[in-house]
Amino acid sequence: MEITAVYRDEVRARIAGRHVVASVSGGKDSAAMSLWLRELEIEHSRTFMDTGWEHPSTYAYLRGELTDVIGPIQEIRGLVTMPDLIRQKTGFPGGKTRFCTQELKIKPMLQHLSSIMDGGVDVVNAVGVRRQESAERADATEWEWMDDFDCEMWRPLVEWSVEDIVAIHRRHGLRPNPLYLKGFSRVGCFPCIHANKGEIALVAKLEPARIDEIRALEAEVGAKSNADPKPAFFTLRDRAGKKHRTPIDEVVTWSRTSYGGRQLEMLATDPADIGCMRWGLCEASSPKDEP
Repeated sequence: MEITAVYRDEVRARIAGRHVVASVSGGKDSAAMSLWLRELEIEHSRTFMDTGWEHPSTYAYLRGELTDVIGPIQEIRGLVTMPDLIRQKTGFPGGKTRFCTQELKIKPMLQHLSSIMDGGVDVVNAVGVRRQESAERADATEWEWMDDFDCEMWRPLVEWSVEDIVAIHRRHGLRPNPLYLKGFSRVGCFPCIHANKGEIALVAKLEPARIDEIRALEAEVGAKSNADPKPAFFTLRDRAGKKHRTPIDEVVTWSRTSYGGRQLEMLATDPADIGCMRWGLCEASSPKDEP
């Protein structure tokens, strides 16, 4: 994306006198957003909502290279972490009961923004949402008033493509979160309850300790629950299209199969090769870059 004088003047006039709080996740889009605000010469603070369920590489990246390039990032955590919240609820979040987002991100952010506004400051919350990301975000607007937050939400990158994201990282000499170079397509909660088949397979391959942690959580929560079937981290659809909570070991086995869930995937492209090529860093990585 290129900055036009007209766009920069319009944006700066719209937020004049207001404080921009940029939500930063450690992922490519929010990093690109902060870089874009810098190019627009818009002052902003950066806030990371810590769920306690992130990959160690994400924490290291946030506190290291990302902070070095975009500036200080304030870390905010709610009253509990993701594992503790699961224990409290005696169950796992799902599509219709996504209490993880509500308790670990929305509520802490509301409190943070309110603390700023209580001081008489008008706030704009900037988020790195792009229409290209998903069907659910295809109709996202650049500006939207959020009643729950009592402030305006700004999506500066709403029209951006992945190529635009990669380009601004390169302009500023910022390498992406190392997880992208290993083939992960998202770097938020690790893993998210909505992780796709390939992401689950990659977690099982590269981070088996996380699978062990999920298995232990399922056993702990299952022992306290009267639900049938027992609570599980992931939900899969059967051949009739019905959703079922499915134990982690079954999910991992399924993730390693080809379409249809029957045949083992033997010759799949290495996700790390795809991630590496997208960012053009195949020749630049070295052992010291590993988390």
